[in-house]
Amino acid sequence: MSPSAGGLVVFLLSVQVIQSQDGWRVNYRRTDVCAAKGSRVKISCDYTYPPGIDPSDIKDRFWFTKEKDGEPVNLRTDAEYSGRVKHTCYSDSKSCYLTITDVRESDSAEYKFTFMTNQPGEKYTGSPGVTLSVTGFQVQVRRLNSTWLELMCHSSCVLPDHPEYDWYKNEKYIKTGSSLLVSSGSADRYSCYLRGSCGQRSPAVYGPQRPSVSVSPSAEMLEGDSLTLTCSADANPAANYTWYKQDGTSDPRLLSEEPQLVFSSIQSSDSGNYFCTAENQLGRKTSDFISIDVKYGPQRPSVSVSPSAEMLEGDSVNLTCSTDANPAASYTWYKEHEDSPRASGQIFTITDFTAEHSGNYYCEAQNEMGRSYSTLLLITSSGKWSTTTTTTVFASISAVFLLIIIILAVLCLYIR
Repeated sequence: MSPSAGGLVVFLLSVQVIQSQDGWRVNYRRTDVCAAKGSRVKISCDYTYPPGIDPSDIKDRFWFTKEKDGEPVNLRTDAEYSGRVKHTCYSDSKSCYLTITDVRESDSAEYKFTFMTNQPGEKYTGSPGVTLSVTGFQVQVRRLNSTWLELMCHSSCVLPDHPEYDWYKNEKYIKTGSSLLVSSGSADRYSCYLRGSCGQRSPAVYGPQRPSVSVSPSAEMLEGDSLTLTCSADANPAANYTWYKQDGTSDPRLLSEEPQLVFSSIQSSDSGNYFCTAENQLGRKTSDFISIDVKYGPQRPSVSVSPSAEMLEGDSVNLTCSTDANPAASYTWYKEHEDSPRASGQIFTITDFTAEHSGNYYCEAQNEMGRSYSTLLLITSSGKWSTTTTTTVFASISAVFLLIIIILAVLCLYIR
């Protein structure tokens, strides 16, 4: 079944208005016309002139919406209406008709009729004229419950009582009625059409398609950079967006209810998997995960010693360097006051420990983002071996100076 092929669609009709002056008169049969976008509309009027004027004296008569240099512009010469307007006038009945086909929203205007004789300045225009309003139809969605939605066809025009609409599903006619019930979450597209008109169908309504996510800037992300994630999905009505972060196996964490998720200064803790949802009254869809990998240089490394018990001469000891970095850091081991490294790798093993191994050790952690150094590790020997970690080289030097000062103070008191 298809819509009937009517031609003219006029929704709102007002009473006729007569404009007259000294025997000149224009009678518009309707002064307000509301038409469906894409339909054909017809506007009409009757006109009269003083008794002394012969019909052969009427030189021209036409419809217009614009003026140029104070003179009306014949609608038939207006490029915006090219091929879409037709003027029909009947001299015996003094009536004229304007027909506009494939009406557009830009055709909404005030249309006036003017006529003139072959005598200079002898003319008359009926003003005010006929106001044409061109409107499209929209499908409105109303939720009835968790399962069903009601679709209603809406127009800004005042329609006749009990209008009937043809409903379409995925471009195919399905029924005629004032409204349509559909299930929530439907993946189909629905549109409506005023039955008996030749206007255009309404834009289709449908749930969101799978959202896409764009990243700006798309270059490698460094700690402290700004980053914007944008979620977008094709949907009508327009979708509402929500951003989430998936932390391990726990429930997703809601971050934002805007199309964009903005990081003004991204941190290493922001690394992880993100996704967005797009939702309107007809359905909800979820994007694929997008992984955010923030690059950053090594944090200050920590050093651990194994075994942690006292060491005896000849024992072996493992020094382990650890840090947080992305990408992973490489490690180099140094002994204080030596230019050449003692070892490379996360673990530095000293075998057959002797007094010559005593001293301050530290590790360097490095990746393409930067480098960082551990605090000093002091390994001493006094018959037995133990380890002591100090915060800096200056801390170990300060301890020596403090011991000297205490000894000198004791000697001074003894001498006295």
